[in-house]
Amino acid sequence: MAEKRILMIAGDFVEDYEIMVPFQMLLLVGHKVDVVSPGKKAGEQVATAIHDFEGHQTYTEKRGHNFTLNATYAGVTADAYDALVIPGGRAPEQLSTDESVLDLVRAFVESGKPVAAVCHGPQLLAAAGVIKGKKISAYPACRAEVLLAGAEYQSVPMDGAVTDGQFVTGPAWPAHPAWIGQFLKVLGTQITP
Repeated sequence: MAEKRILMIAGDFVEDYEIMVPFQMLLLVGHKVDVVSPGKKAGEQVATAIHDFEGHQTYTEKRGHNFTLNATYAGVTADAYDALVIPGGRAPEQLSTDESVLDLVRAFVESGKPVAAVCHGPQLLAAAGVIKGKKISAYPACRAEVLLAGAEYQSVPMDGAVTDGQFVTGPAWPAHPAWIGQFLKVLGTQITP
């Protein structure tokens, strides 16, 4: 299997599991993953939040770990990577106000490279205007944004995922096995015992 270079973009209060688990899983299968955040350098950290489903109308939020970035945002280009991952949490809402982030997302999509987004991550895809006509899953609270961006919102179980061409999306961290598995297929990653 050829190593793929994957960019993961995050910001403060990214969902803890949605940055930690994919980062570790993609490294485990032999890919190189750079995690960046606008205005931050390698070695700096983003704060994370833990979102849990405890029987309320929506998730609860608790302070998570700090995640240490392993690459610097300044100068990052889609040309240097094979794919993009956008974890959820509250970070995508803030990231969607940064035009340089939106331009970066557009560059990945325009080049036809695989793009995975989980939970609130599709907010960034919607803000970049790149999902019109695509089947996209997201956390149910993001449904309106996905629809307003012209995509077909896919309501799947919390442990489900959807692939439409280069896009792989899931509604929340319980979907990690589904979306990571689908993303690896889109990447062409084969895992053999």
